[in-house]
Amino acid sequence: MPVESDSTSFDKNGHVPRSSYLPTGSTPVNLKEENELAEWFQIIRRRRYLFGGVAIAVTLTMAAWTLTRTPIYRGEFRVLVEPVALDDPSRELLQGEMPISPAFDYSTQIEVLRSPALLKPIAEKLEREDPGLSYGMLLQDLQITRLRDTKVLSVSFLNSDPERIQVVLDALSQEFLDYSFEQRQSSLRQGIQFVDGQLPELRDRVDSLQSRLERFRQEYSLIDPEKRGDELSDFISEVEKQRQQTQTALTEARSLYNSLQNQLGFNDQQALAASSLSESPRYQALLTQLRELEAKIATESARFQPDSPNVMVLEDERASLLPLLDQEADRVIQTFSDSSGATGNLTPTSLELTRQLIKTANEVRQLEARSDALTQVDTGLKQEFAIVPALARQYTELQRELAVATDSLNRFLTTRETLQIDAAQKSVPWELIAAPSVAGQPVSPNVPRSLMMGAIAGFILGGIAALVADKLDRVVHSTDDIKALTRLPILGSVPLARAEEELEVVTVPQAASESVPTQAQGDSNHYPRDYYIASPFAEAFRSLYANLRFLGSDSPIRSVVISSPSPTEGKSTVATHLAKAAAAMGQRVLLVDADLRCPQVHERLNLANLRGLSDVLSNNAELGSLIRGVEGEPYLHVLTAGSNPPDPTKLLSSRRMRALMERLQGIYSLVIYDMPPILGFADTPLLAAHADGMMLVTAIGKTRRTDLAQTIETLNLSPVNLLGIIANGVQPPPANHYNTYNYHYYRRKSSAGKGSSSFGDAKAERLGRLGQPRTSTFRFSGLKDLWQNPKEALSQARLPQQAQTFSPQLLVLSGVGLLISVLWMTQIILQWRKEPQPSTPETTPTAPSPVPSKKPDNLLDPFLSPKQN
Repeated sequence: MPVESDSTSFDKNGHVPRSSYLPTGSTPVNLKEENELAEWFQIIRRRRYLFGGVAIAVTLTMAAWTLTRTPIYRGEFRVLVEPVALDDPSRELLQGEMPISPAFDYSTQIEVLRSPALLKPIAEKLEREDPGLSYGMLLQDLQITRLRDTKVLSVSFLNSDPERIQVVLDALSQEFLDYSFEQRQSSLRQGIQFVDGQLPELRDRVDSLQSRLERFRQEYSLIDPEKRGDELSDFISEVEKQRQQTQTALTEARSLYNSLQNQLGFNDQQALAASSLSESPRYQALLTQLRELEAKIATESARFQPDSPNVMVLEDERASLLPLLDQEADRVIQTFSDSSGATGNLTPTSLELTRQLIKTANEVRQLEARSDALTQVDTGLKQEFAIVPALARQYTELQRELAVATDSLNRFLTTRETLQIDAAQKSVPWELIAAPSVAGQPVSPNVPRSLMMGAIAGFILGGIAALVADKLDRVVHSTDDIKALTRLPILGSVPLARAEEELEVVTVPQAASESVPTQAQGDSNHYPRDYYIASPFAEAFRSLYANLRFLGSDSPIRSVVISSPSPTEGKSTVATHLAKAAAAMGQRVLLVDADLRCPQVHERLNLANLRGLSDVLSNNAELGSLIRGVEGEPYLHVLTAGSNPPDPTKLLSSRRMRALMERLQGIYSLVIYDMPPILGFADTPLLAAHADGMMLVTAIGKTRRTDLAQTIETLNLSPVNLLGIIANGVQPPPANHYNTYNYHYYRRKSSAGKGSSSFGDAKAERLGRLGQPRTSTFRFSGLKDLWQNPKEALSQARLPQQAQTFSPQLLVLSGVGLLISVLWMTQIILQWRKEPQPSTPETTPTAPSPVPSKKPDNLLDPFLSPKQN
């Protein structure tokens, strides 16, 4: 099935050319992404001499530079600059007071070790013993680095003299250890001085805080405000409880007093008796004592428990005072009765009630006194409790300041003692964990590494040089370049071929029984018909003609023009072999050499060029006498160019030429016109406009990009049906391609001897030689044979003798190295692939079934008119 192409081209004048088709399996136009890597390899392959030269030059230069360098040795020692487990009490005690860094600053320490203050004395000392050693050399070749994630410094020195390295490292190691000891002693002395300067101030601060705390306790008569607050809270609760009890008792006593008054119904005598009690000094004194006792009892009850000695003593005093108060009341009443003579008026019951009334009145006064005392106590306690929080805050602040000051004083005293002990010790803080030593082998030059780097650099620079040279070379190098530049299909790819590969193909098959020679038929050197290897060159033209047949949609292509952008691109060779391939497939083909300026067809076919196309157009010569046959090709005829006319363009653009083209197209199945190059001449566009189509030959590695782009632009301005591109000079396929298999072709002659009568002795000898089968049973099948049997594989591949002695293992390893280098260069050349492309009209073909041309039953006279045919 034919495959539709991607675009349809339209001529500038509105002419719609015939649709184009490509056979199944043809290569799509846009394969840039898929073939990018292969194209890069092709670039390296094309520029292999430049690539190899640069790579070898860089590698040899690197090798020479490496082998001529003076050997450099390296010595090293390692020192532990920070203890694995820190145990320095002075640091812990001085945290927050001295600006001590929490982590070891390795970068700063390395710069200090490399400073002139430390290295110059060492350099001067060493220079006295070794005049060739200077401070600049020491600083330049000295390397101090920290081993990753460790507390170890690596100190190394490079020099060409191992003995000098040992001397320098010994001096440096001892100097660094002495430096660490001096730094530690200096740090300890500074710490002691700092502590001694801070101690007097700390002592004064502690004394001041202790004095303030003492005055605070004396002023407020307390030890701990928080405890005093708790006590006052308990006192207030107890006083409130006693006040409630006293108030209850007072209410009961007043009620009883009122009840007794109502019972007695006071008269004048009773009132006088009551007033006499109030006037009795002793009674009032006892009553006053009772009130004072009640106040004391209330106060002490708020401070102490009921069973406390203070409260019990006061209660005992009150118990002893109450009988005295009752006795005094009885005495006063009795005295009042005797003196007033009113005893007759007071009955014993009344007298008893009066006494009870007086007693109740005393109780009421007692309870009132107690209630007043409790109220005063409660008020005082609450006032004192209100200032307790402020006192507690002041007390806590004083306590905290005193604790901090005391702790600081104790730490500084301990620190001074610790620093003094450390200063008295002579231990070195840094530890030498690897003694100075010099490696037995030089570290520079590293010959294997340098050679490897030189080879890699050679591959890279060689690849870059190849890419730059290929970029500066403005010719097309592959079919992908042509497709990307023209956006036209590649109708055929003609490979490079040797002379013996350009064989004529035959047309008449014989019996199937005689098709394949076998050993059973006799000697392997004698075959009933010609036998040779089908070359890619011959197959390319068969494929080209097959593609040409499939390009016609409505009718077959009967006339085609073949040209090229510039001379020497192989257009005449392509036209000749295309005509032979079409004739071999049974088509009646006429090859017209329309290059009237520099004809080449007659030379390709060994024909005379005395008269031809120019004579037909200018002198009205008879066409039948000028068309010639080709020996051995019954279906192929040729019309040579003839004599050189003064104005070829005028002849080719004449009406007579158009009439001749129509006549020839009616006679032959295919007419092929070999035209001059397009650039610089107007012949080709003028003639191609009247043909069914045109094919443009482009030479790989020869056609310039600008010429090809200009050619496409020129053809776009003319009504030419540009069918596609024929790539000439393509690299042949690999050795295992199917075209290298052996095919049998039938010829009209059954042997080379018969062929000699038709083609000549020289050609028959050549055909007979090529028809001989290979005697070797070896068949090259790829890398497996190359690896197992390299000599025979390389011999069958027809490589030079020098290449056949090459080691395949070394070749594979070299290829791997080259592959790595090229892949590394991938990103460098991504932007180099963009090229300006000519604008070409799009084509959108249809895909009708191909209509094969009708093969004639017999060989007709090519000079008959179309009507007679």
